[in-house]
Amino acid sequence: MTPINEDRTVRQDGQLYRRSFLNGSIAATVAAASLASGTGAAQAAQASLKAGAGRAAIGIPSSLLPLDGFTTVHDDLHVRVLLVESGSRRIALVVLDLTSISAEAIARIRAVVSKAAGVAPDDIVVTVTHTFSAPHVQASSSSAGAAQYVQNITAATSTAVAAAVTSLQPARVGYGTGKCDVNVNRDVRTADGWWLGTGEAGTSDKSIGVTRFDDLNGEPIAVLMNYSVQSSVMMESVMANGDLPISADLAGAAANHLEKQYGGDVVGFFLVGSCGDQSPAFRSKRYTIDKDGQWSQADAKDAGWILLTVQGERLGTEAVRVSETIKTSGPPAGATLRLLTDTVTVDTVTMGHPTAPTTSYDFTPTGTADVPIWILQVGDGVFVGVAPELSTDTALGIKKHSPFPHTAVMSMLEGGAKNMAEAQSYARITYEAMDSSYAQGAAETVAAKIGDLLRSLRG
Repeated sequence: MTPINEDRTVRQDGQLYRRSFLNGSIAATVAAASLASGTGAAQAAQASLKAGAGRAAIGIPSSLLPLDGFTTVHDDLHVRVLLVESGSRRIALVVLDLTSISAEAIARIRAVVSKAAGVAPDDIVVTVTHTFSAPHVQASSSSAGAAQYVQNITAATSTAVAAAVTSLQPARVGYGTGKCDVNVNRDVRTADGWWLGTGEAGTSDKSIGVTRFDDLNGEPIAVLMNYSVQSSVMMESVMANGDLPISADLAGAAANHLEKQYGGDVVGFFLVGSCGDQSPAFRSKRYTIDKDGQWSQADAKDAGWILLTVQGERLGTEAVRVSETIKTSGPPAGATLRLLTDTVTVDTVTMGHPTAPTTSYDFTPTGTADVPIWILQVGDGVFVGVAPELSTDTALGIKKHSPFPHTAVMSMLEGGAKNMAEAQSYARITYEAMDSSYAQGAAETVAAKIGDLLRSLRG
């Protein structure tokens, strides 16, 4: 077993204590209370795990539009907050329907959640669903519209965390896995090199991991789905009247479908997996490749919403089906919260801005960078998170070698980062390889490190 050293989470007196990273942006608590024998002790331990969840829409009034090129709102963007507590420690997961998020907005979100929920700022994890139909979160100083947007995101977070605090209660947790075919590898060969499209022959992970938190009566509090896809069904699709609509896209449609199925206060969370090389199977604005390998673009415009509705419903339906098969459990496994953080150093290159396929490209070395890794264990399940967009082969490798029966691999942690492609992408010169500041081998180095950390947690 890999020893836990002073640069990582350390074990003391039966507990694990975390070290923060990403400028103090990620941390959490871990507590594994020793359980006495006897019915009374077991009943008391059931209350040692608590969970609460809340959601709120991010207000984008017409007076704020156009914003970052978007001219109308098709469906609301949401903030969803999950609180998990064990013993005296509490952590928060904040998931936003955004493409990415600025450090300024993350700081404001963290301050709001910390004050409302009594969570230490370092114990608040902020991530995004990576929908491409949302305005980028710019610095408040850049414009009055940007400042109002950040303020509205903060206000929605305040509402969502208040609901999570209100619903916080003794809880149980369980895991399940299903399968859903709404994603596809987007790397395709053209006459000019590898480009974007629907690469049916490429690797694609169709599995959907589902985590369910219940109250002690077995009623759901929150359902988390982990799936490998970018939410880009409506990306850059311009309507017939010229509008560019805001939408939570596939992640939002799936979460909304799940929430409607359960009704009430159950909150559905979408945790984006290996999204670097995975797009929705059907997109409104898409690349097409003819028999001679020539590529072009087409846009379904308003008809694209049908594609979004059907795929979101399909993904959400499978999440609900899996959720209904889950049998949640209490302690000892259900109350185990452990966090392990570490960093691994990888080589870097100059990041490109690809606009077309090519058969030659200069990956210019620039030095090294530390990539933070975040692993949260809740009972028999672990959530492995990094900021870059991982590719599917990398995530599948992590899952395959994980000693835990339930492993969720997450991209876009703490606002996200650009692609971290696997070795094959560099050989092919794919979009993911060019659109990356990480050198060939970085993904494999990160995956190997994650494997070591998972084994150290399992013991």
